[in-house]
Amino acid sequence: MGVIKGICISDIRGIQKTEVGEADLVADWGIEGDAHAGKWHRQVSLLSYEKIEEFRNKGADVGNGAFGENLIVEGYDFKNLPVGSIFHVGDEAILRMTQIGKECHNHCQIFQKMGDCIMPREGVFAEVVRGGHIRTGDSVILVEIIGGIHSEI
Repeated sequence: MGVIKGICISDIRGIQKTEVGEADLVADWGIEGDAHAGKWHRQVSLLSYEKIEEFRNKGADVGNGAFGENLIVEGYDFKNLPVGSIFHVGDEAILRMTQIGKECHNHCQIFQKMGDCIMPREGVFAEVVRGGHIRTGDSVILVEIIGGIHSEI
């Protein structure tokens, strides 16, 4: 089981996101008020809390939202899960992972300072299957892995 360690949004694409304590996930849209929400496959971005901490331990002074991530989740190494994985988030919401990593077209400020950025290889994207209100501290439960293996990890 995972836990939401941070929820971040921005009203403009291409900038660092600001941490908020709670948010509404809207079905087939994304996080209400976030610039990346829309009818496409990258409605919500997720990044592992552990991967952010590893990067910080290398000397990076990065806050939550610095990578453009929406949800910071402790307990999963997302890039090692298959596309199609289903997560139950909080009391109601359901996310389906749609993409692992992304191409970095212009190196961000983090890359320019550190010579590396984890979002292009560690970040994943999801679409909102069922909406709901989420809060920092809510559980994130992997309920299905592509191929029909059901479990609560």
